[in-house]
Amino acid sequence: MAEETLQITFFMCGDVMTGRGIDQILPHPSHPQLFEPHVTSALDYVALAERRCGPIPRAVTPAWIWGDALAVLDSMRPDVRLINLETAVTASDDAWPAKGIHYRMHPANIAALTALRPDCCALANNHVLDWGRRGLCETLDVLHAAGIPTAGAGRDLAEATRPTCIAPRTARARDDGAGSGHGAAPAATPRAMAGPRVLVFAVAVESSGVPHAWAATAGRPGVAWLAAPSPAAAAVILDTVAARRQPGDVVVVSIHWGPNWVARIPTEHRAFAHLLVEGGVDVVHGHSSHHPLAIEVYRERLILYGCGDFLNDYEGISGHAAFRPDLALMYFPVLDAGSGRLLRLTLVPTRIDRLRVNRANDEEIAWLQATLDRECQPFGTRVVREGDVLRVSGR
Repeated sequence: MAEETLQITFFMCGDVMTGRGIDQILPHPSHPQLFEPHVTSALDYVALAERRCGPIPRAVTPAWIWGDALAVLDSMRPDVRLINLETAVTASDDAWPAKGIHYRMHPANIAALTALRPDCCALANNHVLDWGRRGLCETLDVLHAAGIPTAGAGRDLAEATRPTCIAPRTARARDDGAGSGHGAAPAATPRAMAGPRVLVFAVAVESSGVPHAWAATAGRPGVAWLAAPSPAAAAVILDTVAARRQPGDVVVVSIHWGPNWVARIPTEHRAFAHLLVEGGVDVVHGHSSHHPLAIEVYRERLILYGCGDFLNDYEGISGHAAFRPDLALMYFPVLDAGSGRLLRLTLVPTRIDRLRVNRANDEEIAWLQATLDRECQPFGTRVVREGDVLRVSGR
């Protein structure tokens, strides 16, 4: 008889941008003024989306923007939900000077985030200080008051580098015969989770557009900032992990890194991710790219180099159609709770349409499968389609 294994199912995704045009269709929109070279009102992004996709309702219910994603989450029943929130939640008018794009969601729209029930919002990214340090501090206050933990940003360096510690809602005892990364998830019976903990650390790399001025210090709010994904930076992260980790903990490092609209994985990113895994990190959760990037399974640990945009207001913006930026994925890795090794990974394809998340159609699923499989093969990983989901297998 195969040994029974306690498992943790995660939901992970790429950038969540609930500001600008999306904030304008929620019940309590911010003042729409923007300071972009060609756009001065966030309402223009709603108009662009309507020009492409048709009328979009206003003052939508908080859950409306998540569309089909909520039913997927109800079906998959993840134990831990992790997103990269690339939006300040603030009423601050202190737009960061000389920055081209500013994202904010009004604090009165916080129910739009709680509807997704995130267990952690990674905040180490290039938009969380769009509305100044006052805007960052208000973002932290609003999220924490709503019961949403954060990682990667804080009122000082200690808070910015402190991990979110999550006690998973449930765990599932399953037959371990499915192997690493193969096959559909068998039936599950929820049971109470007495441990282990999940620790989420988050960092931002300068290459994703995060200036050094945003780095948190002992006396200044900001983000957990890295100049580059170097061996020295990996050692700093691993020292931080070691100081916080307890036996049996599962460790996730969420990283905002790299430029937009580039499919190739930089050599230094791969080397950095490998160093983290070799040092005991169980999942590397990468983001910043506006489209999904390759996936690697290294030493039975999951590396997501870039998860794309889960929600944005880019509809109607031209120039990058070859990357299909409206298409995204919901990532559902299942880990062995005892060792942190990846057991399987399911991807649910989605499409942003009318400023909300929708299930992808047949052609879109086929495109995502073919594109991701091509990008993953150099990393020893394959992506196959099973109905309306994708399965990932790796060495």
